[in-house]
Amino acid sequence: MSNNNNGQPAQWNSRFGYIMVAAGAAIGLGNIWKFPYLAYRGGGGIFLAVYIIIIMVMAHPMVEMETAIGRHGKSDTVSVFEKINKKWGFVGWIANLCTLLINMYYVVVGGWVLKYAVQFIISGDFGDDATVFYNNFISSDLEPIIWTVLLMGFVSFLLLFGITEIVEKVTKIIMPALFVLLIICGVYACVSSEGAMEGLKYYLLPEPKNFTIKVFADAATQVLFSVGIGWGIFTTLGANIPDKNNLKSDALLVSICDTCAAVVAGFVVIPAAYGAGVDLQAGPKLLFIVMTGIFGKLPGGRIIGSFFFLAVIFAVISSLFSFFEISMKTFEVKLKMGRKKGVITSSLIIFIGSIFVSLGFGSMSGFKLPWPSLAGIEMYNLFDWFDCFTGYVLLPLGCLLTCVFVAKVWKWDGYEKELFANGRDGALKTYDKILVKYVVPIFMIIILLNVFGFIK
Repeated sequence: MSNNNNGQPAQWNSRFGYIMVAAGAAIGLGNIWKFPYLAYRGGGGIFLAVYIIIIMVMAHPMVEMETAIGRHGKSDTVSVFEKINKKWGFVGWIANLCTLLINMYYVVVGGWVLKYAVQFIISGDFGDDATVFYNNFISSDLEPIIWTVLLMGFVSFLLLFGITEIVEKVTKIIMPALFVLLIICGVYACVSSEGAMEGLKYYLLPEPKNFTIKVFADAATQVLFSVGIGWGIFTTLGANIPDKNNLKSDALLVSICDTCAAVVAGFVVIPAAYGAGVDLQAGPKLLFIVMTGIFGKLPGGRIIGSFFFLAVIFAVISSLFSFFEISMKTFEVKLKMGRKKGVITSSLIIFIGSIFVSLGFGSMSGFKLPWPSLAGIEMYNLFDWFDCFTGYVLLPLGCLLTCVFVAKVWKWDGYEKELFANGRDGALKTYDKILVKYVVPIFMIIILLNVFGFIK
């Protein structure tokens, strides 16, 4: 990122620009790809209700903490911790590792989305069987990598100019467009068939008997991935926030935007799948197999399918801007590489990793890594192992350490001074301290216990 004449990071050109970039980082495949099938599997309305509660008591305070640390440090995600305490830079390095690993599989799925968006626009032809088309495509050794390169090249090129420059301008356009496209698709899905309304009821009306600890753990983990907390997004973006901004209200807006995107995505996928009479247990394949099949049967399906996948690729691109920026800025500032070398180095590491992830669906499909749990050792491919390690271990670990850092290292006075601009925007309440010191850490421990099989 380019610096200004005082050696400080360039600031956002407008509050709206920052909100759109921050919301764009939060709104991505986590909302549109993972949330709908998790919501269906987790009991529909009860999962949605738990998800919203967790956003309020866990995600919102985490966004506040990370943003305050970032604005206070005004640097990369490692240096902002070190500015407060030299020994705590390791939290930023954990965030960098987490984000690099996430990017390695995120860009692969993003490449799939780009392929499907282009396919819908140019022909809408996925053959006689959407499952066969999907399996043949992802198992190819070359074609998915080509789409990944196209996506990465576009994102990396724009980031050469800094996230507060061209990227901010682009995101201010694509984020409102994303919401418009999703709403259009949602309305169309709900009026396309009689069964769609039953799906909408299942999705919106909570059924308490469907609640389990597993539902809670899945919802909490989804919040981590969806909002983007625990992996350095908001410490990185926060470094560029002007002192005049109200961090608490900014964090609230970002949390609201992310929640709305997830809710609307479920509003598109679940009623549409219900109406078509298909099984939403397809999991991660839902977006590519189920939705493609549905759009192929609906009147005007090619048009609405083009809109839907265009919205998804907008979400992917807006997320990758911030995901890439975390490691790029660390390489640029902390490792003193400069902007150009930082962008190239980070992109090469992500690309090399993405090749192995992509080949894991093709010629390297037999390569597995062990995952320990109370039930025994399970074997995962690179995609699933990276997803599990980052989402269920590194993200909650990052959040847990951030809470300890704020409460025990930075301490309440220092945190309050930055968050509320020396009292200009309010003061910390006992409720805020309880969330940071007890509620968020307990949530993180539940996630960690769940992934290793201690809670089911």
